Amino acid sequence: MNNDTICALATANGIGALGIIRVSGNEALTVVQKSFPSKNLEKQKSHTIHYGYFMDEHEAIDEVMLSVFLAPKSFTTENSVEIAFHGSPHIGKRILETLTKNGARMAKAGEFTLRAFINGRIDLSQAEAIADVIASENEASRKVAINQLKGGITNEISLLRTDLLNFVSLIELELDFAEEDVEFADRSALNQLLDKIDLKLSSLIESFQYGNAIKNGTAVAIIGKPNAGKSTLLNALLKEERAIVSNIAGTTRDTIEEVLHIKGHAFRLIDTAGLRETADEIEAIGVKKAKEKVQNANVLVYLADAATEDFSEDIEMIRSLQRDDLKLIICATKIDEVLPTKYEKVEDILRNRISCDFDFIKISAVEDQNMQDLKNELSSYVEQLKSEENNVVITNQRHFEALRKSSDAVSKVKEAITFRISTELLAYELRNALEHLGEISGEVTNDEVLGNIFSKFCIGK
Repeated sequence: MNNDTICALATANGIGALGIIRVSGNEALTVVQKSFPSKNLEKQKSHTIHYGYFMDEHEAIDEVMLSVFLAPKSFTTENSVEIAFHGSPHIGKRILETLTKNGARMAKAGEFTLRAFINGRIDLSQAEAIADVIASENEASRKVAINQLKGGITNEISLLRTDLLNFVSLIELELDFAEEDVEFADRSALNQLLDKIDLKLSSLIESFQYGNAIKNGTAVAIIGKPNAGKSTLLNALLKEERAIVSNIAGTTRDTIEEVLHIKGHAFRLIDTAGLRETADEIEAIGVKKAKEKVQNANVLVYLADAATEDFSEDIEMIRSLQRDDLKLIICATKIDEVLPTKYEKVEDILRNRISCDFDFIKISAVEDQNMQDLKNELSSYVEQLKSEENNVVITNQRHFEALRKSSDAVSKVKEAITFRISTELLAYELRNALEHLGEISGEVTNDEVLGNIFSKFCIGK
């Protein structure tokens, strides 16, 4: 990273009441000063706000408020200025053009946060948490992102890493005295520490399923035979006419995806084509795509028409789609159209013929009967993924992979101790474990990883 002074629009594109442009770098005050004659910015205290006109030579572009942050007490730890202007896209464009003419350059994606990381203001997991806070779309994802921003995962990992580092130092010392054949590191104590680390790593790894559901939403595939009520259910859950409803079988040809929020959790509802053998080429493609969606879903909501006389075809479909890691909810639909004596028998029929576990709900999407039961079942699924013993939840795929690698390295260290493998190999495996743990906070990283992470940030952050 160079010492250029950078600038960018920090607020969303489009017309708004206000817009904010950020400027950061050693020369930030000098660059802005060229267009702000109202005050000498270099003589102002940090964290102060100043009123005046932003000028392009002798022309006033806009009436603005400048916030001054002096190094190192700023987000990037560099001199920084935030310019609040009237929210016209044209005015923002003119101010940025003037700043670049004054000596700044346009910031790259995530460059402000990258500077905060490189300058030691935040670690890498906190930098990623900033992006997660911005992208959070529900209360659960916001809470998890804020906890990570406060250093939740780093605190957990740093404690483990510090203890492990002490043993690595002793093992390295043994290598220096290899000829004397002495042991400075107590193998029994090291084994106890490895057990403790392994337990914590396993807990963090297990939390990823819940974290992934929070961050990316839980994929819920709505499946069933044609005219089982899939599109009607989707519309009822969303409370809008999102999918076409018709008595004609095969109306839904493609998948429709919408997000539903229940008790602070996001669910990605996927309405699919009715499952059946068909000669219609387009409908057949829809059926194939429906089965593919089930393979990637976390929850399968299978709809069985309560008026059906023979459920053999439904049972066969359910058996073909079920997986050990797939939550199955079977709904007997259209109960408003049949007598209770008819739909009350459906559950018994299915439980006698389907060996896997499933939850059963009788619903009428048209009459809004027992729809809340279905929502509660979906919400309960996510809540059951959460561990009460672990306050830190892993939501980031990169963290998950680093934790798995760390866990594998710890297992190899334990094997090395058990089979009294050479000190050199033991030291190598310990360094591996340390390295993978350090990848999470950014203590161990490379330019390719950093480039990949920060390229996903928005400009101005």
